[in-house]
Amino acid sequence: MRRAERGGIIMRLLSLLMFLAFLALIYVVRHPLMRLAGQLWVLDEPAEHADVIVVLSDDNYSADRAAHAANLYRAGTAPEIVASGRMLRPYAGIAEMMEHDLESRGVPATSIVKFPNRAANTREEAEALAGFVAGRGWKRVLVVTSNYHARRSRFIFGRVFRPGVTVRVSAAPDSEFDPSHWWESRLGTKLFFNELVGYAVAWWELRGKTPAAEGSVLWLPIATNSCP
Repeated sequence: MRRAERGGIIMRLLSLLMFLAFLALIYVVRHPLMRLAGQLWVLDEPAEHADVIVVLSDDNYSADRAAHAANLYRAGTAPEIVASGRMLRPYAGIAEMMEHDLESRGVPATSIVKFPNRAANTREEAEALAGFVAGRGWKRVLVVTSNYHARRSRFIFGRVFRPGVTVRVSAAPDSEFDPSHWWESRLGTKLFFNELVGYAVAWWELRGKTPAAEGSVLWLPIATNSCP
């Protein structure tokens, strides 16, 4: 019995030591792991010509999405930009703010199409935009959003947009989210975990939808210099 007891104690001690060694390893590699987790949200493929650029609502204070869309417009990626934005009041909303941001960055007013909406999240915005795009007859759409939001947008638009429309997502470098150091700021941490929860919710809500890539819609992610 004593030998068995000693053997049991030794095994528990070894298990504890292995567990502590595992925790020490996790601590040592925590930064590379968190850096990898942040960079998983960022998509990076070259842009191609589109019928229209669609800028998603809720840009940050620096208007990084609008700035990225304006750069794509000046590069000749598309002849028009849709300023999609939530209505804050019956007479004004984010679409009007985005229109101003785009004009201040060199996009002529004649090339901006405002799309005010009452979407409460990305899925609802994608559903509203799907009908708007179909009504305009656009077949190649370039969606611009923040780098941390690109992967979720890819998932949602890939399941919401209708067959016959080619959709790409371009990730704008975001001054509030550095994929390589997101955990070093409170806002970066908040954006990361909000996106993690948002993706899980989107997956649950759209779990029955067929990915667009499996139908006649081409779905490809793209970004231009999305990593700071």
